[in-house]
Amino acid sequence: MFATCPLRRIRAVTVPAVTRLFASWFGTGLILRRIRGSDLGSGTLASVLTFPVAIWLGTYGTVPQLLATAVVLALAFWSISALVGAEGDAGWIVIDEAAGTFIATISLGWGPGVVALIVFRAADIFKTAFPGVAYAERIPGAIGVSADDVVAGVYGLVAGLLAEAFLFRGLT
Repeated sequence: MFATCPLRRIRAVTVPAVTRLFASWFGTGLILRRIRGSDLGSGTLASVLTFPVAIWLGTYGTVPQLLATAVVLALAFWSISALVGAEGDAGWIVIDEAAGTFIATISLGWGPGVVALIVFRAADIFKTAFPGVAYAERIPGAIGVSADDVVAGVYGLVAGLLAEAFLFRGLT
């Protein structure tokens, strides 16, 4: 009398799949592994791909950028918390680099934003050369995985604001 519901045949999206989707920043953290078998550089790739979105949001004002930053940070803590026990700070987990990119570009245009992105990536890669970044990474758990990118993002933001004030004055 009752037919089988066709929705039963649809496989449910599991929490780990959604978690991995966010942690890999919608798959950008998996691209280099797929191409060359290594995650090396995945954080930079995720940052470069996030950069235009962060700058585009800035065309609508600082508030949308701040909201996006808060959302990405919340997703980073949530998704990394679920994975850090099994995966550690795996190279394919790049949502923290996306959050750092959003932080580094708050209120900046394209020119100063590029400066901010470069300094952010330099601070994230060469942690010991930027006070506080390596220390933040040593914090245990998901907070430590993300905290170094937050601190590096602040370095990028400061560099971008200085570039805007002194190099791009009147151009942005």
